Amino acid sequence: MKLAFFGGTFDPIHRGHLAVARVAQRRYGLQQVVFVPSGLPPHKRGPSLTPFHDRHAMVALATAGEDGFFPSRLEDPVTYSIDTVRRLKHMLEPSDRLFFLIGIDAFLGIAKWREPEALLREAEFLVANRPGFSLPDVLEALPEGVRATARLHLLASVQSPISATQIRSAARRGRDVEHLVGPAVADYIRTAHLYRPSDRAAVCGPAAPACSAR
Repeated sequence: MKLAFFGGTFDPIHRGHLAVARVAQRRYGLQQVVFVPSGLPPHKRGPSLTPFHDRHAMVALATAGEDGFFPSRLEDPVTYSIDTVRRLKHMLEPSDRLFFLIGIDAFLGIAKWREPEALLREAEFLVANRPGFSLPDVLEALPEGVRATARLHLLASVQSPISATQIRSAARRGRDVEHLVGPAVADYIRTAHLYRPSDRAAVCGPAAPACSAR
């Protein structure tokens, strides 16, 4: 079996994420793409990250009905990518192939992750490219000790110029975001009052530390 771990904050998950996953699924014959919203890693603390249960719920809604796409709680509440990958490998057969699906912007900072050399040995990386980047840029981001052995695959740019920042900004202003995230996720954002400062202020105060952790 070929399985891909697709991690990210998914705040929120959007059509661009799904487009990248579909391209990877077709090109590499992936039987499963596991969408893993990140927990609350210590290096990303701040007031802006939406609580895990909301981000996971949106991932579940977005992937419903997509053949081979699965939401996961592997990083709830806190873990590191190397730990998640090791847990996944423990569940797989020795003959299975594990891929790590990641956008190039995130991949370029991989040297700062926990145990990057081990992570690059544990999984093959599918790096979703965007215009202006090339394979040498990807290789330059690698720790020197693994450049010769890392298993990298560069996905061509997927023409879906959507960002989570753009979606949060639009939702904050009360605009419709269905064309960016799909009807189910748009409805969740609306009914859960996500990305509205006034609504979050009423819910997230000193007694709700999860709202202020990132």
